[in-house]
Amino acid sequence: MALRINDTVPDFKAQTNHGEISFHDWIGESWAILFSHPKDFTPVCTTEFGAVAQLADEWSKRGTKVIGVSVDGVDDHNKWIGDIESVGGAKVEFPIIADDGLEISKAFDMLPAEAYLPDGRTPNDSATVRSVFIIGPDKKLKLSMTYPMTVGRNFAEILRALDALQTTTKHGVAAPANWEIGQDVIIPATVSDEDAKAKFGDFDKKLPYLRTTKQPA
Repeated sequence: MALRINDTVPDFKAQTNHGEISFHDWIGESWAILFSHPKDFTPVCTTEFGAVAQLADEWSKRGTKVIGVSVDGVDDHNKWIGDIESVGGAKVEFPIIADDGLEISKAFDMLPAEAYLPDGRTPNDSATVRSVFIIGPDKKLKLSMTYPMTVGRNFAEILRALDALQTTTKHGVAAPANWEIGQDVIIPATVSDEDAKAKFGDFDKKLPYLRTTKQPA
């Protein structure tokens, strides 16, 4: 069954290069980002893991934990980290899950139930394992996106989406197209003009169903 927005994400125990974790316990009261890739020692993913490492301070500011998942083992992860740090110029301080049995990739609907890893496999055998999942402190899926193997993920966009999710969740608003921190937000259509005035103060009524106001503090 496909994992949908607002579903509780699967809980699991897994080995990582930081030791064994229980996923829901690892998330705790934080936001979390789980991002996956089809194989260690692959070019695009090496640049992506470097990009995530470079953003360590940004994840921390937002109370967000990040964790990678690969269908390779812990030994390969530990060897690969040297390449990531060399290319990315930043320490890889987040854990990487070893999913060589494909349990997590299947639980998060990245691979079909009948998938297996053939001898001498290539990244194409697990190509769909290139997804991003943003998970709230309630352990529910807030956003997911999947990329093809040839296109590196834009982690600046993932950071922007995280900002929007945290802002809209906290203040009961919505974020318009291309929204960034500090820009006006949208008042939900379910809120009357009277209640909007009481809650948000002044607002701009662009259309009967489109009202914007300053981002709440």
